[in-house]
Amino acid sequence: MSEPGHMPVTPDPVPSHQARSEQRRRVAWSAAFAALALIACLVGYGMWRHAQTSAMAQQILRHEHNMVPTVRTKAVSAVGDPKTIDLTGTMDAFESATLYARATGYISKRNVDIGSRVRAGDLLATIAAPDLDQQLSQARAQVAQLEAALEQARATEQLARANNERTSRLVTQGWQSQQQGDTDRLTFAAQSAGVRVATANLEAQKAQVSRLEQLTSFERVTAPFDGVITARQVDVGSLVTADTANGTALFSIARTNTLRVQAYVPQDAALAIKDGSQADVNVPEIPERTFRGTIARNANALQAGTRTLLTEVDLDNADGALHPGLYCTVHFTIPRKQPVMIVPAEAVIFDERGLSVAVAADGRAHLRRIELAADEGAQVDVRQGLNAGERVILNPPIDIADGMTINATDADAERDRKVATQ
Repeated sequence: MSEPGHMPVTPDPVPSHQARSEQRRRVAWSAAFAALALIACLVGYGMWRHAQTSAMAQQILRHEHNMVPTVRTKAVSAVGDPKTIDLTGTMDAFESATLYARATGYISKRNVDIGSRVRAGDLLATIAAPDLDQQLSQARAQVAQLEAALEQARATEQLARANNERTSRLVTQGWQSQQQGDTDRLTFAAQSAGVRVATANLEAQKAQVSRLEQLTSFERVTAPFDGVITARQVDVGSLVTADTANGTALFSIARTNTLRVQAYVPQDAALAIKDGSQADVNVPEIPERTFRGTIARNANALQAGTRTLLTEVDLDNADGALHPGLYCTVHFTIPRKQPVMIVPAEAVIFDERGLSVAVAADGRAHLRRIELAADEGAQVDVRQGLNAGERVILNPPIDIADGMTINATDADAERDRKVATQ
């Protein structure tokens, strides 16, 4: 019950749908304004950073443009002396041979082994060939038999000659018939022919004896030249055969007091190779010694596949310091047809226009086109484009241009200072 004189209290009404929509719009506008403000701040900061970076880049470009690069230079030297080319080579024995059996039999004695040094004519081994010895004895006996037969034929011939001479006189005087005369004459002719047959048989048998004597001489295996035994394929008791196709190999011998060093000279130096010229040889395992040799011979024709000239250098090896088969380096001295300029390879510029170098003169760089005579690796020989005494720039900047201002230093002087301070 309400008190008299007072109205009843009612709750606030619920906000309407229109009020809630208005409130959401105000919140959305506030968020959008905040996002726009943030974007504007970010854009402004980015523009400021871009302007700052551009200004810094422009400052660096102006600094680089105005900066004078410091380059190292080296003087060009003219060389007219003969040049040396280094080529790989292989050492071979001056003479080498494999000795085969020429008589069939057994090894009865062996006098040498691997590494034995022998002289020409030294007995290396003896082959026992009893069959061959018996054939020789039989052939000699047949020679004696044929010699006796020849003597018999000659005696018979003399008797026939005497009868023929006697009968021919009697026929002339009429004391003997013509028939008997013909018989004695033809008998003498037959006996003369028999002497010739016996003589031929004897000569044939003597030839057979000579052949067998030659074969029996092969029972003694001797050294064909002075050298060293490099291989032994038989021992005492080994059966050896004298077959011409598959004969038994006995020994290998090599003459090593003089060695042949073979090298292949490229075409650009082949025409300058002359027999009788000196060549030096080095072996990696003997670095402290240089062996002096002489160009003894060359093939006089370049190989079609490699365009190289096979050249042999004779090397004295009387002390036995070297062995066949060694790998070595041969130094050939080649005369130059004209003087060349020696330039370090690091000074050469290679671009779409070819080869060039940058020459330092009067505080500026001047590009020069060059023509190479040879590329030696660390340095190149320049045939045209440079003069002696000019200074080339080592490791020139990638943006170097003709007429660029530079600050040149002497690379040799810098190196000497560094060595002095160490």
